[in-house]
Amino acid sequence: MKPALLSDNRRGPAQIWNSAPQLAQIPAINPATLVPAGARVVVIAPHPGDEVIACGGLLQLLSTLEYPLQLISITDGSASHPGSTVWPVKRLSVVRPQESVEALRRLGVPLHSLKWIRGGFADNALAAREQQMSQFIARYLQPGDVVFTTWRNDGNDDHDAVGRATAKACGLKGVRLHELPIWAWHWPVRETAAIPWQRARKVRLDTWSVARKLHAAHAYASQLAGDPEIGLAPILAQVLLERMREPYEIVFL
Repeated sequence: MKPALLSDNRRGPAQIWNSAPQLAQIPAINPATLVPAGARVVVIAPHPGDEVIACGGLLQLLSTLEYPLQLISITDGSASHPGSTVWPVKRLSVVRPQESVEALRRLGVPLHSLKWIRGGFADNALAAREQQMSQFIARYLQPGDVVFTTWRNDGNDDHDAVGRATAKACGLKGVRLHELPIWAWHWPVRETAAIPWQRARKVRLDTWSVARKLHAAHAYASQLAGDPEIGLAPILAQVLLERMREPYEIVFL
């Protein structure tokens, strides 16, 4: 997770997630339609926690439906607090995976059956390693998989790079790809036209699923804390947590 779009002038109240009229027109889709019976679900997260923010509700639904799940964490997220002595890279490289385990437990994802791959790529520098990422991702894909990852135009360098690399890997393997916007929802409403609304589908969540997703997000203590001593705001900004209360998640087909 990265703070880029929540720490600049895009931060005002009129953001796409709470102001775009197109949101109400997005057709709903059933998870069982989104992922055919017998398919394996592969979620590719640029940083630990992206899977919770992007599709924590969908993960719960698919887990309940007993789809086989594979999570690929491209980085360990250890560069989330540059210059911090409270959250140095060495500490974060240990803490972030522990936070992810707790977050997945809170979602109710069965860790004993979850296949979890950690890529070990360095965050903040993924665009320079797209080819290697694409080869790495392709190694773990199988025919019939349905893949979910960050939208390649999300507006965050790492998210975009992972989206592009995943699209290339899915093309090579001939598997279905769905993209998940995260930071794009926090663009100012004047940029609404940049969203591919025709590709958007809404996965509806009940109150319990939303609550569990928020509970899982709060497992990322490092991302909620920031570092006030160096003026570093929390990565999980309040506005992002507010958006996570919406009773749906959006997938781009």
